[in-house]
Amino acid sequence: MTGYGLAGVDNDKFIISVEVKTLNSKFLDLSIRSPKQFSDKELEIRNLVTKILDRGKVNLTIEFTNKEGVDLPVSINEELFRSYYFTYNKLAEVTGAKTEDLFKLALQSPSVITHVVEKTSASEEWEAVKVVLEEALNKCDSFRIDEGSVLQSKFLENLSIIRDCLQHIKTSDPLRKDRIRNRIRSNFREWLEENDFDKNRFEQELIYYFEKIDITEEIVRLETHLDYFEKNLLEDNNQGKKLGFISQEIGREINTIGSKANDADMQRFVVQMKDELEKIKEQSLNIL
Repeated sequence: MTGYGLAGVDNDKFIISVEVKTLNSKFLDLSIRSPKQFSDKELEIRNLVTKILDRGKVNLTIEFTNKEGVDLPVSINEELFRSYYFTYNKLAEVTGAKTEDLFKLALQSPSVITHVVEKTSASEEWEAVKVVLEEALNKCDSFRIDEGSVLQSKFLENLSIIRDCLQHIKTSDPLRKDRIRNRIRSNFREWLEENDFDKNRFEQELIYYFEKIDITEEIVRLETHLDYFEKNLLEDNNQGKKLGFISQEIGREINTIGSKANDADMQRFVVQMKDELEKIKEQSLNIL
């Protein structure tokens, strides 16, 4: 499920900004971008994300600026820098090369500049970052809850349409059976009069045929699946996977009704039910 959360703080000591973006995923797929001084906090960050967002493809960005910092975040090896510079300058004099860029070249040479990693394992800075991080995660979760409410309304609308179509099918089923029965009688009336055969056996075959095209059980099961889908939809716990499984069962019953009905009028409602079910399946991928 998509989500977005942004939180920050700007005071006399530091500037903190945390951004959280999420997409739906079956598992927690967390990508963290944070300053090096908080690299030892990755496990704690992951635990916070799991606690609030549970799962999903999560992109988390933490930005931190210390306003009180007076030390450079890098260390410069001055002796090594001079050695590089004078060596490059001497080579330039021997070869007649230009010397304008020697300062930059020496400064970028290996081991001249090294990054200083601040240790803030239990510091005031991390505690401040943690507060902002939780705020951003909660905002992202609220975003997903709002989106879930919209999806819930759409699902209930889809279920209502499927139920209406099913009601039309239930009303049309006796008429369908009468049409099939009359068609069989009409087609075989002359054949029955002109040929000698066991009428009891023929009646048994008709009964067997009508049992094959009967859709009463499928209608009952479909109604049960629809009720079960709605029940799970309205529960608070994460139901995304379960709703996907129930959707598959709903699809099986709709397909069976369509194949057994053998009736053009009913097929219109079957097609409409399939269309609504596809909408449900597509949106259920966005549910946690």
